[in-house]
Amino acid sequence: MGVVNVTPDSFSDGGRWFEPADAVRHGLGLLAQGADLLDVGGESTRPGSARVPQADELDRVVPVVEELVARGAVVSVDTTRAEVAARAVAAGAVIVNDVSGGLADPEIYDVVAQTGVVYVAMHWRGHADVMDSLATYDDVVVDVRRELSERVAALAARGVRPEQVVLDPGLGFAKPGAANWPLLRRLDELIALGHPVLVGASRKRFLGTLLAGPDGQAVPPLERDGATAAITALAAAHGAWGVRVHDAAGSAAAVRVAQAWTDPREVLELP
Repeated sequence: MGVVNVTPDSFSDGGRWFEPADAVRHGLGLLAQGADLLDVGGESTRPGSARVPQADELDRVVPVVEELVARGAVVSVDTTRAEVAARAVAAGAVIVNDVSGGLADPEIYDVVAQTGVVYVAMHWRGHADVMDSLATYDDVVVDVRRELSERVAALAARGVRPEQVVLDPGLGFAKPGAANWPLLRRLDELIALGHPVLVGASRKRFLGTLLAGPDGQAVPPLERDGATAAITALAAAHGAWGVRVHDAAGSAAAVRVAQAWTDPREVLELP
């Protein structure tokens, strides 16, 4: 899943793709690099960011979704709002990627149930301006698993079919750096919930901290792609459904490595 941020303030790319034409060009580039689908979002969820008015989010997202679909892309919309989801699906999106798991706008469940699209429910405890204050866990994997199970039950109650649901542990969302590693290490416990699992580690803070130099300064987002690709390979080898990434080429190669590593049918052809 290649990330297309149609925002002026993304933590990962600083608004490079804010103009619709630039966003479309970037999305097509990600497809050329090996992305299977594109995740188009118009609201930054970086820690501390403020909400974007719904009208602005619609203006950013819908034209890009329409154009990418017209170019043959499989498109996901990254939104927490039911109206944005509905308009994006009408424009051709086939996946709704909701970082709030429906907690920000429960009406989004009705959009998913009525349209039959795939729905990614991420683990979430609050919007970006407050999420760091909500990062308290007894056992982060057990707690995230329980709270995702609650989202699954809520979706079913609103008529969403089980086969529509993908789960995301929400790396970096209301989770201090050290809390992210157990979620990756114990990915099988999340997969055991019975739904495909999406991993979104790309360029996140906990990777910057991991790669800090002797001065203790976290490396900047654009220098985290190597670590992201390593997580992609491990996630693929351990049964993840997909990864959400900014650099599609590195992760596409990592998936091929994971397949060759784990599948005994993969044979290296020598000249």
